[in-house]
Amino acid sequence: MEAVAWDVLLAAGTVFLLGAMSPGPSLMVVLRNTMIGGRKQGVMCALGHGLGFGLYAGLAVYGLIVVLEEAPAVFAGLQLVGSALLLWYGWSMWHADHERLFNEESASRAQGFGEGFAIAFFNPKIALFLVAVLAQVLQPDMNLTSKAAVGLLGMLIDTLWYLIVALVLTGTPWLDRLKERATTIHRLTALVLWGFALSVVFQLASTLA
Repeated sequence: MEAVAWDVLLAAGTVFLLGAMSPGPSLMVVLRNTMIGGRKQGVMCALGHGLGFGLYAGLAVYGLIVVLEEAPAVFAGLQLVGSALLLWYGWSMWHADHERLFNEESASRAQGFGEGFAIAFFNPKIALFLVAVLAQVLQPDMNLTSKAAVGLLGMLIDTLWYLIVALVLTGTPWLDRLKERATTIHRLTALVLWGFALSVVFQLASTLA
């Protein structure tokens, strides 16, 4: 069995943890699903996000850098898809029907998983983050075992962090306070998502100009 490059895992794991803990659209989506559906929906959202992040980490290790360098148009297309998704999420959050959202019948584990996966896999910030970071720690002669370990480590760290977020909030006064401020939180989230999506679009436009 091929040896694992532990120095690369340590470096990548440290950055994965810091990146997961940074507030952003992913955290807000996990919080939103926890508010709507409680622990189960929050956990499914965390699992979906971890899967999406893990797939991106695997792509980054095995070939995202090559795509960025050899097929920039494809990468730019992925960025535009992600921006459109963020704009749509923002619109749906701004116009959310909070009375319906907080009914027990509206809770959906599938919805939580889908939103968690989508906000991770179609978030161009994660792609850029992984490319920028992994390009510094990956070694050209890394074996397949080490490459797979880096991708799995990214998925594990991301999933565990958002599971903690979902599980710690459930059953505490903090969740009730968040529900009371649901309109403010959703509209703040919408503004963050819109701002981030537009910044990506403007960045692409300036690159093409």
